[in-house]
Amino acid sequence: MGGPSAEREVSLSTGRECAAALRGEGFEVVELDAGRDLCDRLRATSPDVVFNALHGRWGEDGCVQGLLEWLGLPYTHSGVLASALAMDKQRSKAAYEAAGLPVVHSLICEKAQVMAGHVMDPPYVVKPNNEGSSVGVYLVNAAADAPPQLSDDMPAEVMVEAFVPGRELTTTVMGDKALTVTDILTDGWYDYDAKYKPGGSRHVVPADIPQPIFDLCMEYAVRAHDVLGCRGVSRTDFRWDEARGEAGLVLLETNTQPGMTPTSLSPEQAASIGIGFGALCRWMVEDASCNR
Repeated sequence: MGGPSAEREVSLSTGRECAAALRGEGFEVVELDAGRDLCDRLRATSPDVVFNALHGRWGEDGCVQGLLEWLGLPYTHSGVLASALAMDKQRSKAAYEAAGLPVVHSLICEKAQVMAGHVMDPPYVVKPNNEGSSVGVYLVNAAADAPPQLSDDMPAEVMVEAFVPGRELTTTVMGDKALTVTDILTDGWYDYDAKYKPGGSRHVVPADIPQPIFDLCMEYAVRAHDVLGCRGVSRTDFRWDEARGEAGLVLLETNTQPGMTPTSLSPEQAASIGIGFGALCRWMVEDASCNR
């Protein structure tokens, strides 16, 4: 849990909640705030299973997964390749597209180029290619006269993605099964604050959407999970432009380490079909593996 990424605070929250739930399930749990001494601490602790509660870079991009493979420690969530591929938004979108899954047009551009002039017609979104939780996301409105002026901490290369109007939908996959669909309602852009601050968003579970769209979300989420080679729990996010019907549904990205507090999207979906938070955490521990 924890770690040095931009999503550290979210990870600490996930770690605390999962640790409490696992203790409630009868497990002996040691909480490790992941720092540069993580390898030594793992060797000293010698756990039976590592519950990976990290979010963001180093924790869900294949780095810590490679360390755990090297140490021969079974761990939750996806392995090295799937984690690295899912964290790279542009490459994962290429994998979706090759598998016939619908995606929205995007480019990888130099930060300076994006700040010098519009690289595509507004509206569009600018974001890091390898961060989650809507960290560093800029929405450029249709009426924008000037390109966005990005912060100094944005990477040298960024993703520029055509904006898709409509509803924010998400579906969790657990093993080989999609759980349900959530409709995420906000007053504006579904940014970091909307995701994590009290009252920032409202979740409708299951989503009140036409059955064909619901079914497609379920199907596409499983296909995305399989295309990337995920294991354990993943969550795929969608945008749906109602005016275009089924053609208006597109995949945005797959999260191999979705938030894991009792009120997070994936646990909320599990609870809606009768899988409590403790049972979900137990399943993830029992599903843990390495050398895959």
